[in-house]
Amino acid sequence: MARPKTAMVLAAGFGKRMRPLTATTPKPLIEVRGRALIDHCLDGLAEAGIETAVVNVHYLADLVEAHLARRSAPAVIVSDEREKLLDTGGGILKALPLLGEGAFVLRNSDSFWVEGVRANMEWLLDAWDDARMDALLLVASTVNSAGYEGRGDFFLNKEGLLARRDERTVAPFVYAGAAILHPRLFRDAPAGPFSLNLLFDRAIEQERLFGVRLDGLWINVETPRAVKAAELAIAESAA
Repeated sequence: MARPKTAMVLAAGFGKRMRPLTATTPKPLIEVRGRALIDHCLDGLAEAGIETAVVNVHYLADLVEAHLARRSAPAVIVSDEREKLLDTGGGILKALPLLGEGAFVLRNSDSFWVEGVRANMEWLLDAWDDARMDALLLVASTVNSAGYEGRGDFFLNKEGLLARRDERTVAPFVYAGAAILHPRLFRDAPAGPFSLNLLFDRAIEQERLFGVRLDGLWINVETPRAVKAAELAIAESAA
């Protein structure tokens, strides 16, 4: 089965939890160990064989575009949301014509992890099954994460199917900001801004949403404190 060669990188949000750092700097350009978050993301995609990345922009879009223009790999195409921020689902729906007809990789620009034994993007790409899946999510154990204080997102069964936690329960896995999606996931999607979770829930009902467990340490880089945690984790992994 051919591997996806294109990716969508979500980089349009305001980064409110990262304030005051994002008052003048868009969140994707916040640096961890001297390198912008989006560069960590795009470098990982390039290493995994991704040739083209579509990056959506909205907040401080000119700064993000100028930064991306200095990169050579993967090739970057900008999906412009300056006029209206479309949320995760709406942003991808707008960019679908740029992503091609087959499955593509999705990355949050602030997704960060310290690799385990095997590179997680390779693990994700190898697990994709186009016949069975509309979406395959990289999920991290909540007990092996840094900077995350939530109650988890999903349960993962032995067949790899994902299920949502009930509102009053705790789940062992959290979405780690990396996935493979097929455009068919977006059939009959609503117009305008909407959350990708709407489509994830529909895929769960159809038993088309699968998960792969992240190997290593996932770092939720949403706050200034999490930036320091990321830098510490990288330093410790290199020691």
